[in-house]
Formats: sequence, C-alpha cells, structure tokens
Amino acid sequence: MTNTANEKQGCLTAILRLFGMNRQQKQPISSTEPLPYRVRDDFLSPAEMSFYHVLSSVVGSRAVICPKVRLADVFFVARPNENLSYFNRIAQRHLDFLLCKPNSMKPVLGIELDDTSHTRSKRKQRDEFVNKVFESAGLPMLRIAAQRSYNTRELAVQVAQYLRFTRAGPSTSDTTTVPQPTSPQISKPIASAPICPKCGVPMVVRTVKRGKNQGKQFYGCPNYPKCREVLPLGTTHLS
Repeated sequence: MTNTANEKQGCLTAILRLFGMNRQQKQPISSTEPLPYRVRDDFLSPAEMSFYHVLSSVVGSRAVICPKVRLADVFFVARPNENLSYFNRIAQRHLDFLLCKPNSMKPVLGIELDDTSHTRSKRKQRDEFVNKVFESAGLPMLRIAAQRSYNTRELAVQVAQYLRFTRAGPSTSDTTTVPQPTSPQISKPIASAPICPKCGVPMVVRTVKRGKNQGKQFYGCPNYPKCREVLPLGTTHLS
C-alpha cells in the first residue's frame, strides 16, 4: 500500500515538473528576501576558453564572436502555429560560438567545438539535428575537434571563406531601405500576394510610416522583425 502511494506521489511530482510546477513552491517570494542567484565561474569551460582566445586571434575585428548562443535566438520557425514542436526542439539547445557581422550583427557562421562527448550515440543524434537546422536555414556550420593546441593558420583558412562580406549587392535581409513600389496600387488580394522567399509564407502589404518613402507600400514578411524580406508591391505571385 505504501509503495502504491509513493508511486502515485512520484507520478504526480513528475507531471507537475513537466508543466513547470513545484508542489513545494507555494509561498510567494518576499520582496525583502535575498535571491539565491550567483555569477557562474564556468561560463566557458577551459576548452572553450582556450578555443575562444585562438578564434579571437584569427578573426580579429572582421567578426563579432558570441559564445553559448541559444539556437532559438538565432533561428525562428516560419509557421510557428503549425510547427510548435520544432520550436521546442531548439528552445533549450545552445551553440558554442556564433560569428556575426560587426556592422549589423547578422549571423554568418556557427561553430561547434566537439570533444569526446560527441562520440556518444545520443550526442550524435543531437549533432545531426543541429546540422540539419543550420542547413535548412542556410547558415553555415563549422565543427572543430577540441584540442590542446590549434593550428591558427589552418583555422584561419577554415573561417576565411565565411568572413568575406563583399558581394555584388546586398540582399533584402541586409538592408533597411524599403524598395520603391512599381505601381500606385493600394493593396492586393491575399491570394495574389507573393511568397516570402525565406519563410515560404504569403507576404502582407505594409506601409512606410516615416522617412522619405513615407506612405509608400510594399510587401513584407508577416514574420517581421525575425524575417526582414521585402518585395516591391507590384511583384507577382511567387511559389
């Protein structure tokens, strides 16, 4: 009988934890009560710190290095209402290092520092999923084996191709300039709206609220500001 009661209590506790509830936390926190938070001394492990210094010497001022970045802060789900489970899969996962453009902080390269733990079966599955996330979003991923020392010249060659920011012209994701409308149309039926080239969802008509283009209309992604893709108002339906 006691075993059965304990089992029921254990199941209830597990369910409460699943929904972020704790049976022991019933009293509200007093405003005068000191909170039990402390700064961690191991924000970066010794291996991560060692690689960070090497990476810094290689990258220099060409990119900003962001360590331990949550995947959900780098990626978003194009159709969040339909794909909640996909968001949950990245909500608690982190990337070791993220390189961003200095002027816009746009991510350009993810770096994972792989130690011996990455040879485990579950970790391999996790790594495979993360690789697919980067691939589907079109963001490069570089995996580096953790070592006691690194060949800076070899590392420089590996990251150099991702730090060449000169291109024929900026994409709509890099620019804050709204394209001029090709016609004075006020709106278009939703059925004829173009598809966002990044998210694959129908775009919506937006109006510039300030600046020299104030009052002009254009197509914007409904996932703004996570997606800043824009198209001229006269763009035909794209699939």
